[in-house]
Amino acid sequence: MSSAWRDTLQALGHFLRTPTLGRRVAGLLVLAILLLLGSNVATFVMIQRTADFNEEVTAAQQMRRQTRTVLIRLIDTETGQRGYLLTGNPEYLQINQEAARDLPVMLDDLEAFARGDADIEPRVAHLRELAEIKATELQRTIDMARTGRLGQALGVVRSNEGKATMDGFRAEAAAIDEILETRMQFRTRQSEWSSTVTVLANAIGALLILGFAGVSAWLIRRYVMEIQEARDAVARMNASLEAKVRERTSDLTRANEEIQRFAYIVSHDLRAPLVNVMGYTSELEQAGRVVDKAITEAESNRKVDADVVTAVREDMPEAIGFIRASTEKMDRLINAILKLSREGRRSLVPELLDMTAMVQGIADSVNHQTAEANAEIVVEPLPRLDSDRLSIEQVFGNLIDNAVKYLDHDRPGRIVVSGEADHDWVIYRIADNGRGIAPRDHERIFELFRRSGRQDRAGEGLGLAFVRNSVRRLGGDITVDSELGKGSTFILKFPTRLILADAGDF
Repeated sequence: MSSAWRDTLQALGHFLRTPTLGRRVAGLLVLAILLLLGSNVATFVMIQRTADFNEEVTAAQQMRRQTRTVLIRLIDTETGQRGYLLTGNPEYLQINQEAARDLPVMLDDLEAFARGDADIEPRVAHLRELAEIKATELQRTIDMARTGRLGQALGVVRSNEGKATMDGFRAEAAAIDEILETRMQFRTRQSEWSSTVTVLANAIGALLILGFAGVSAWLIRRYVMEIQEARDAVARMNASLEAKVRERTSDLTRANEEIQRFAYIVSHDLRAPLVNVMGYTSELEQAGRVVDKAITEAESNRKVDADVVTAVREDMPEAIGFIRASTEKMDRLINAILKLSREGRRSLVPELLDMTAMVQGIADSVNHQTAEANAEIVVEPLPRLDSDRLSIEQVFGNLIDNAVKYLDHDRPGRIVVSGEADHDWVIYRIADNGRGIAPRDHERIFELFRRSGRQDRAGEGLGLAFVRNSVRRLGGDITVDSELGKGSTFILKFPTRLILADAGDF
């Protein structure tokens, strides 16, 4: 059994076990359908019985008609025989001969009608026997008259032998007619009873169906009212939720603005002492050179302590170098924080962008780097996007720059930028065959000051954090699919059209 059928059966079982209004309505509909089926079956049975009854009536009528026809033809043979005996006119024999010729065929048809009927078939056989006896008696008297023995022939007639045979034939024919009539009366009563039962069943079924329809209508009305009440409750909850969302959004916006102002102020305030440190570092460096010059002049006149020489010429320059490197790094971090802060305050300006031309321009700007790395950038036809140009340029510029920076120099580099439209979204992919990223770092690389892999490239771990913030501010999302040694694919998803009310602030 497939999972789809299994899920369907489980859902049906849960529906049947749960006492709900829908289950009651479904039960009533099932009962109504069963009643309709029962009514249809009863009607079909009644129609079938009526057809059988009609066939029986037709067969009985044919048998009764055929019995009377045989009796009439037998009377015709007797009429022709008596006319010939009384008048001697041979024309009467023609009537007799025609009737005698037709009689066997009629008896055969009558036997065919009665075949298989235990009550009538023996009586039809008796009719044939009586008809043959009568035919023999008639033919015998005719032969006597033809040979001049008219008196003997009339004697046979006066003996009432033929009359007894005809009376027996009539009685047998009447018995057959009575059997058929009794059957028809019984079948008629059965048919009338069946019709009454069918009409009664249909009437009861119709009343029950009307009752079920009324109950179903009441339940459906109640169900609709409950749905409407639930919708009203949901609408009230949505209104309350929207108000809360607007309130929380306003709070978040204010908090975000405070964070941006705080970042700007902190960065600005950090820069002042940093400038002082950098200035005093320069003065220390200049003072070190003066001391070194003095030591050099002193060494020409007398011996100078080796520790002093080492401190001035090695320890002090090394310490000053560390201080200078640290302050420069701190300066870069402050600049990055200021950049993020300024980017969050910048107003977005949506416009329809030719992404193929834009990305191709970004790729062309790093041609010297790709040439040095023996790499190529392939920009496939990209779907257009309605968004902020500067943010999109910064996002793609950072990702392409990273892809070039972290190529694997053991093989020719290849970076492919592709895209597709998916209903209300546009998806872009930037794929490379570079170093790759370990699975545990797929999320960490988007955090501030976090980097992955060998730290042999310049950077402070701010680029991808800036990219994610920019993408989210545009209402989109960014993910990465990567394996170490096999390259990385950054997947960008943007709404087809930037709606400023939905754009976040970061």
